[in-house]
Amino acid sequence: MAFFQTSTRLTHSGVMAMLTAAIAQAEAMVQPQCIVIVDASGEVLGEIRMTGARFLSRRSALAKALTAASIDAPSETIPEAVRPAIGIATGGAVTGLKGGLPIRLNGDLVGGIGVGSGTGEQDAEVARAALAAIGAEI
Repeated sequence: MAFFQTSTRLTHSGVMAMLTAAIAQAEAMVQPQCIVIVDASGEVLGEIRMTGARFLSRRSALAKALTAASIDAPSETIPEAVRPAIGIATGGAVTGLKGGLPIRLNGDLVGGIGVGSGTGEQDAEVARAALAAIGAEI
């Protein structure tokens, strides 16, 4: 019986690199974004609301990050049929909106990133740029 397990954790330097890359991508798209990065247990490691991003999008970005970290899959993979019920059951902490991606390094789930304030595809593009910055699986 194993009592311990080794794990990979995202460092503050990794979080900053992700935020920097995400901001650069959002600026290139001329679409200010809310960006939230959580660890595998859902704790917020870093976030920013870019100037001009919608303030309520911070909540959806957090929900996207939490969802991706919780299910180890993009947030939009939550089935359409259960989205309203699961949103209510979790107090809005889980969403099926596009823009949340798991952060995986060498096969290990280390967290999630959620982006909101643009279209779903813009949000996902910004999240992918952040993953690429640290060599995470996309």
